[in-house]
Amino acid sequence: MDLQLTGKRALVTGASKGIGKAIARQLAREGVDVVIAARGAEALAATAAELAAETGRRIIPLTVDTSQDDSVKALIAGTIAALGGLDILVNSAAKPGGQATPPKLAEVTDALFWDDVNVKVMGYLRTAREAAPHMAAAGWGRIINVSGLAARQSGSIIGSMRNVAVAALTRNLADELGGSGINVTVVHPGHTRTEKTGPLVAARAAEAGISVEEMEARFAANISVGRLIDAAEIADVVAFLASPRSVGVNGDAIACGGGTKGAIHY
Repeated sequence: MDLQLTGKRALVTGASKGIGKAIARQLAREGVDVVIAARGAEALAATAAELAAETGRRIIPLTVDTSQDDSVKALIAGTIAALGGLDILVNSAAKPGGQATPPKLAEVTDALFWDDVNVKVMGYLRTAREAAPHMAAAGWGRIINVSGLAARQSGSIIGSMRNVAVAALTRNLADELGGSGINVTVVHPGHTRTEKTGPLVAARAAEAGISVEEMEARFAANISVGRLIDAAEIADVVAFLASPRSVGVNGDAIACGGGTKGAIHY
């Protein structure tokens, strides 16, 4: 299937590594020029050079702190200046989840909560707020918000709350912007294989006194397909949602965790 993405222009936040990097790579492979954004300039520059050499597309690194309004405004202005416009926004910048034991109720401080929500929920809102007028003026756009399956399960108070909030933001933006030709969707990864997975699984295995293979099996125990989903497989879904082919999907959440056993969502 031709995704009709050649020549489109995208901004991917949180793209120096992990799922964001995989998304930027896949969009570039589909013919998209991409601005990648994150806080660390050194990692961004290395990723931009790697993806540009691999795909032959323009990959432009711009630093951003999505918790800061002025930083986001500068990012969107820089993106427009670099690419000449903006067709696709992928929000993936967030504090990492699932790598440490979530704080219990007594351990949830105001600072922990607001810092997390400010980066992810407000960060997504800030980028969408700045990007949407450019898309609306062109009569077409796609905004994809990377959230997480913590939105559908308990176990992390902050993780669940921030991811539910992203889903609510997505639905509201879709209803408001759909008439301007802008589709807004949210994807919910679960435990996803990235460059951090190997060391994380090894550390957890050592703590538990079991083999790496057994620990990875525990990670995948509630996944219907029986294994962790790779970041590249998340990127495949996002690339479709970023394309003109996805016009029939707007405001909805797409789970990308390989299937959660037992749960029924409709």
